[in-house]
Amino acid sequence: MPAQTPMNPSTDPRREGQDPAAPDAPADRQASLELEPARPTETQAHARERPARNDPAETPAATAEPDSGDDQQRDPEEASRALNEVQELLRRHRVVLDLAHRQQHGEDAERHSLVEQLVERQHLNELRLRLERLHPADVAYILEALPQTDRITVWDLVKAERDGEILLEVSESVRESLIRSMDTEELVEAVETLDTDEIAELAPDLPSDVVEAVRQGLNQEEREQLRASMSYPEGSVGALMDFETISVRADFSLEAVLRYLRTLDELPDHTDQIFVVDEHDQLEGSLPLDRVLINQPEVLVSDVMRRDVLALAPYDNASEAALAFERYDLVSAPVVDPHNRLVGRVTVAEAVDVIREEGESVALAQAGLREEEDLFSSVWQSARNRWLWLAVNLCTAFFASRVIGAFEGTIERVVALAALMPIVAGIAGNSGNQTMTLIIRSLALGQLTRSNARQLLAKEIAIAGLNGVVWGGVAGLFAWWLYSDTHQGALLGALMLLAMTLNLVVGALIAMAVPLALERSGRDPAIGSSVLLTFSTDSMGFLIFLGLASLLFR
Repeated sequence: MPAQTPMNPSTDPRREGQDPAAPDAPADRQASLELEPARPTETQAHARERPARNDPAETPAATAEPDSGDDQQRDPEEASRALNEVQELLRRHRVVLDLAHRQQHGEDAERHSLVEQLVERQHLNELRLRLERLHPADVAYILEALPQTDRITVWDLVKAERDGEILLEVSESVRESLIRSMDTEELVEAVETLDTDEIAELAPDLPSDVVEAVRQGLNQEEREQLRASMSYPEGSVGALMDFETISVRADFSLEAVLRYLRTLDELPDHTDQIFVVDEHDQLEGSLPLDRVLINQPEVLVSDVMRRDVLALAPYDNASEAALAFERYDLVSAPVVDPHNRLVGRVTVAEAVDVIREEGESVALAQAGLREEEDLFSSVWQSARNRWLWLAVNLCTAFFASRVIGAFEGTIERVVALAALMPIVAGIAGNSGNQTMTLIIRSLALGQLTRSNARQLLAKEIAIAGLNGVVWGGVAGLFAWWLYSDTHQGALLGALMLLAMTLNLVVGALIAMAVPLALERSGRDPAIGSSVLLTFSTDSMGFLIFLGLASLLFR
C-alpha cells in the first residue's frame, strides 16, 4: 500500500492496523481496532535525536530558571530588555578589562594574567547565561543590533546546538558575517541539526563544501526532500513548504485518528488540521483538530472533514500565498503537485516571514537602497549600497537646476519667485508620495488591474485638482498677504494657485505612471519610485511655476 505522502510515509495511519480492503466496515468495528505504534522512518528517527528547537531542557540555565521554557508566557518586550542588558554586560566587561590592564604595572605577569582571565570568565559566563534564557529570535535581534566586534563576542557564547536556529532568524546581511566567522566543522554541526526545508533556506548563503557535507549526512529520504526544496525558484511556495504533514484516510474513525496521533512524539509546529487523502495520496480535504475533539469517537473522518480546502501548488507565488493566509486567516495550507498529490504544507510562520520581508524590501527600495544593509557593515560597503540612486538623484538635481537657469531673467525681475517656488515643488512631492504609496500597496495586494486603473487614475487626478485648489488657494492668500505692500502681491497669489494645482495633477500622474510602468516591465514597482517622483515634481514644478511667472510678469 503506498504511503500517504511521498515525503513522509510514516505519517500514514493505514500502517497502524486498519484494513484498507474494508473501507465500509462498521464504525464500532473501526473504533475497536488497536493501532500498533507507528514505525518512524529513518528521517523521523534521526530528527528526534537532534536537539529539540527551543527546548529549555537542553540548557542548564533554562533548568535553573523555569520561566525560560516555551511553556511559559513570553513578554513581547523581552528582546528589547535583553538587548539593553547584553549591551550593559559588554560595557562592564570592557571597563573591567581596561582596569585590569592598567593595574598590570608592578604585578607578576603570570598572576595578573590569571586574574584577568578569571574576571573575563565571570562576566562572559553571566552573559552566556542570559543568552541561554532567550528565544533564538531574540538572540538574532540582539546580534543584529550589535557592532561587529561585540556581535562576534556574543555569537561565540551561544551554544553550538542553537547556531542553526539563530542563523535562520537573523537577516541575510548579518547571517553572512556570522558564517564568515565560523569554520567548516562548526557550520556543518550547526546546519545538520535543522530540518531539510530549513537547510534549503540556508543553503544559498553556505559554502558549497558545507552543503555537500551536510547532504552526505542525510539519509536517502532527507536528500530527496532537500533536493526538492532547492529545486524550486526563490519566491515560490515550493521553496517555503515543509514536509512534516500528517494525513489520514476518509474511512477512518475519529478514535482511530486519535490513537494514531498519540503514538507520535509531538505534532509538527502549527498543526491545526490533518490532511485527508485517498489511496493514491491525492488530497480530498482536511480534518480540523477541533472536530476530532468535539465529535463522538465512532464518527468517520468523511462525515466531519472539510472539503473546501485552499490548496497551493509548489510553483505558486509565495507573496500571493501569504496574502491568502492573511485574507482567510489560515494557520496551515496543503501543497499539492499537478496530480493533486499531497507533497507538503505551508504554515503561517512562513507566510508572516514573507509579508515582513516584502515590507522591508519595499521600504528599502523606496529609499533607493539596493539590498538589505547590515546596520554595522563597513563604511565602504554601506556607501556603495547607496551610490546608485544618489547618482540618479544628483543627475535629476542638475536637470532641475538647469530648468531654473532657463528663467534667470524672470527671477531677476521678480525676486520673490526664488522664495516661493520650493513650496510648489515640495507640496506636489508630498502629495505624489501619498498617491504612489497607495498605488504600490494596491499592486502588491493585486487590487489594481487594467480594468480599474483608469477609474483610479481619474479619481487621483480629481483629488489632486481639489487639493490644488484648496491648498493652492491657501498658499496664494499667504503669498498675497506676504507681498501685499508691492504691486506684485495679487499676481503672486494667483500664480501660486495655478502652479500648485497644475503641479499636484502632474504629481498624481507620475505617481501612478511610474509604479505601473515598472510593474509591467517585470521590475519591483517600489524600486527608486520616490527618486523618480521627486525628480518629476521638482523639475515640472519649477517649469510650471517659472513658465507661468514669465507670462504674468512680462
